[in-house]
Amino acid sequence: MPAASALARRPLTVLAGIVLALGSTACTTTTSTTPLPGDTAPSSASRATPADAEQRARVRVELAASYLQRGQSQIALDEVQQAIALKPDFGDAYNLRGLIQASLGDSAAAEDSFRRAVQLNARDADAMHNWGWVMCQQGRYADADAMFARALAQPQYVGASRTLLARGVCQARQGQWAEAERTLARAYELDPSNAATAFNLAEVLLRLGEYERARFYVGRINSQPDQSNAQSLWLAARIEHKLGNREGVALHGRQLATRYPQSPEALAFERGRFDD
Repeated sequence: MPAASALARRPLTVLAGIVLALGSTACTTTTSTTPLPGDTAPSSASRATPADAEQRARVRVELAASYLQRGQSQIALDEVQQAIALKPDFGDAYNLRGLIQASLGDSAAAEDSFRRAVQLNARDADAMHNWGWVMCQQGRYADADAMFARALAQPQYVGASRTLLARGVCQARQGQWAEAERTLARAYELDPSNAATAFNLAEVLLRLGEYERARFYVGRINSQPDQSNAQSLWLAARIEHKLGNREGVALHGRQLATRYPQSPEALAFERGRFDD
């Protein structure tokens, strides 16, 4: 399975991925920092019963998750800090705080939050997953891989496919193509409907020279209009180019030009930059 050297120099494209884990946190739509019942008095937190404090902390975490998903990271951070003030041993709050801090570019603080989440719950695979992904983004691939392995080792972990996806992406980023193929193939077995997994597996197979297999996985994405996008069409065009299928290249090029005429992928196709 020869790997194309030109492809190996290209940074791995990650299809908008589900790589961060919010665990069981719910999402609530809101537009401003929301006062909760009992918040009006400055000493209300100290007077609250443990059950009241826990309930209010959970609501704060839900609000924080909603703000984070809407890109309002600073408001999300304010909300989750209030949750932690109400319940200092709330592991989910520290995990979410780590996600928020990572979104704000504060990786060191994010790691501290994930570390605290794991201290509070030694089986918090979601926090381990997020911690590993932050390490991966920093280029600390060995540390990231160890943390992903730790998450995957947790009994009855329901997010295994997501962690395998993140692990495979990190392996590919450091050029471990064979390892990445095995990891992503396992992720695909667990969740064949995940377009991000199919995309990244096809990308890795392209780099390994496994063009027919790559065609299969990207074809699964492009056969679904709600999953197909400029990235997946461009990947398909690159695969067809390697297979020498001019009709296939032209077909995907027309779709790029029609559906995403201003995209970087359409421009790359127009310039014939299949092997950059």
